[in-house]
Amino acid sequence: MLEATIVTELENLAGKENVLIGKVDLVAYSYDATADMPKQTPDVVVLPTSAEMVRDIVHLARRNRIAIYPRGAGTNLSGGTVPLKKGIVLSFQKMNKIVEIDPANLTAVVQPGVVIAALNAAVAPYGLIYPPDPGTVATATMGGSAAENSGGLRGLKYGVTKNYIMGMEVVLANGDKVRFGGKTVKNVTAYDFSNLFVGSEGTLGIITELTAKLIPAPKYRRIMMGVFKTLADAGNAVAGIIAAQVIPATLEIMDRMTIRAVEDFAHIGLPVDAEALLLIEVDGMAEEVVRAEAEATMQVVRDNNGDLKAAETDQERDQLWTARRNALPALASLNNTVVLEDATVPRSRITDMLVACETIGKKYNLTLGTFGHAGDGNLHPTILCDKRNPDEIHRVHEAVDEIFETALQFGGTLSGEHGIGMAKMKYLGDELGQSGLDLMRTIKKALDPDSILNPGKMVPLREN
Repeated sequence: MLEATIVTELENLAGKENVLIGKVDLVAYSYDATADMPKQTPDVVVLPTSAEMVRDIVHLARRNRIAIYPRGAGTNLSGGTVPLKKGIVLSFQKMNKIVEIDPANLTAVVQPGVVIAALNAAVAPYGLIYPPDPGTVATATMGGSAAENSGGLRGLKYGVTKNYIMGMEVVLANGDKVRFGGKTVKNVTAYDFSNLFVGSEGTLGIITELTAKLIPAPKYRRIMMGVFKTLADAGNAVAGIIAAQVIPATLEIMDRMTIRAVEDFAHIGLPVDAEALLLIEVDGMAEEVVRAEAEATMQVVRDNNGDLKAAETDQERDQLWTARRNALPALASLNNTVVLEDATVPRSRITDMLVACETIGKKYNLTLGTFGHAGDGNLHPTILCDKRNPDEIHRVHEAVDEIFETALQFGGTLSGEHGIGMAKMKYLGDELGQSGLDLMRTIKKALDPDSILNPGKMVPLREN
């Protein structure tokens, strides 16, 4: 527990109204959206309102060796914001200003607490979009998504967060405030600091402002649903669409378990007898190009034994994407614990990974549904279980181990968008090797020698 004098100093720095020490408040910041993770109440929650305030808080924390846990909306899925060593949670909900929208340079400058959906609403009148759209787009913040390098449904065509962060302001562990990058399209000055801090999960510095790239909103789009009788056909269709040189804006998959869960949850009219669905959207600035890509896509679906349904109205389109965004809450409603993983493989192995997930679920006698961004090989095997059943939880852990082992065997990676946090640290050596782990530790030590920034996350401690 922090000394009362430290709390008083924080109140003097941030204002008493921005310092939370009540039990209910502390419990609210003791966990994030990750299931089956330890929970820990912080000593105090501080809601900074400026970069200068963040800098002052970091100086105070460093002098007193107090851990700091930067936090956005807490929607991350890797245990990344749990305050393992108590200390200070810095919640950026009050730093939520859109500082500037610059249509001439296709950029926006935002504070970290800006919600992604709010940014898109603000730039829409200019005919622009900010493409990254994680499943929690209505609540996820720009700072949190940058720290996690979030992806989303449009990742196949438009990329992930790191492709849209052009510059930032960061407060380092020593209290220095630094800026790098900016509005220029080309910038190769010095190290690529933006890409170093994007995806660093608050372990190297605290993001206090972001310069984001915007793009013109596509004028035309076509949305389709492919219905398949086997997982293999659905997976082969994904590979076939890419092989046809069509890059959809979104190419999402749902397996039978997910389809039935979503239909029971949302009553959208999904075909519950299907083994798999593909939800596909092609878009662009030229109507004839979009039409040609849609026709090529539909032909691939037919060639792989799929039935087609095209969305003819905005209502039908919204229903299809509502179905996909409801995948996680629908599955989560089936039991008291949902373990959502993030295994990503090369597109050429998507069929193998889909079948492997189904096989692993059966092997460990678990309720497992798979959905995800099939077009970029990013799948979300989701296990529904009872946290009060030790035997079942043990089988869940064994299944997760095998899912990641399989993904790496297929030339994949541990995370396509959810990050490492504390959930996946034990697997890092399997992908990076000892030299990779040592490099991570070297960078962490150089920028945060006292390990006060989000300790216990992303960077495994050296084994003695």
